[in-house]
Amino acid sequence: MNNENAIGIIGGSGLSQFPDLQNATEITIETPFGSPSDAIVGGLLHGRQVYFLPRHARGHRIAPHEINHRANLYALRSLGVRWILSVAAVGSLQENYPPRDLVLVDQFFDRMSSRADHTFFGNGIVAHLQFADPVCPQLHQILVQTAKDASLRFHARGTYVNMDGPAFSTRAESETYRKLGFDVIGMTNLPEAKLAREAEISFATLAFITDYDCWKTHEEPVTSAAIMAHLKANTETARNLIAQVIPRIPQVADWPTHHPLDKALITPRNRWPEKTLENLAVILNRFR
Repeated sequence: MNNENAIGIIGGSGLSQFPDLQNATEITIETPFGSPSDAIVGGLLHGRQVYFLPRHARGHRIAPHEINHRANLYALRSLGVRWILSVAAVGSLQENYPPRDLVLVDQFFDRMSSRADHTFFGNGIVAHLQFADPVCPQLHQILVQTAKDASLRFHARGTYVNMDGPAFSTRAESETYRKLGFDVIGMTNLPEAKLAREAEISFATLAFITDYDCWKTHEEPVTSAAIMAHLKANTETARNLIAQVIPRIPQVADWPTHHPLDKALITPRNRWPEKTLENLAVILNRFR
């Protein structure tokens, strides 16, 4: 099952419904960090092993602040996932980023409060990873080229500000983020990017705009009903784009984002607690 060249897809449960998916199976995994959001659906798509994980669980039962990101990323890494395409719903903070546009995010700004839950390290093993470019440049470029080839309406770059949720922004917050130059806002994607980097997985985001947040005072503030309507329309676009991206992803995981721990581990190997090493075995096995 673990062949170290699988592709992971995180998003809504609808994305697992690929007509061309072969040998589909559900996999239930327990990790040292608890249970992932849901069972993972695995199968072959265009000759590649692919695993789908709905971050909010099937039926959208897990709120943004309840997502166990560590379990999600650890579970995917344990299955041999070395590339992740993360599909996210976001609010727009800019006039020229309208609903249903695709933003291929290349930067993040952290406004979350539970950062201790968004790292695998600690408990005796310290690592400080390079995160200046939080999205894998090579995977991002594949997405850009594929979106161009598909003639999609998209933005090749954008900064995603990650808030806690589950409530949407106040107008004061939304205006502040706009003035700071951020492009889109969401509640889930940055922890995935951080943990993917620590797990040595190449990561890229497909952010689909569902609303204008609440900064447009002449329009109704964002509501869940409006978001779900745009989400439904975006799902088919995401599914088609991902199907075209998968054959373009290399078979061998040898990009810089596949070995960032080479220069990040601070604690000497002879000081690593055995229990922590056991919990991080999937990530640290190559350093044993």
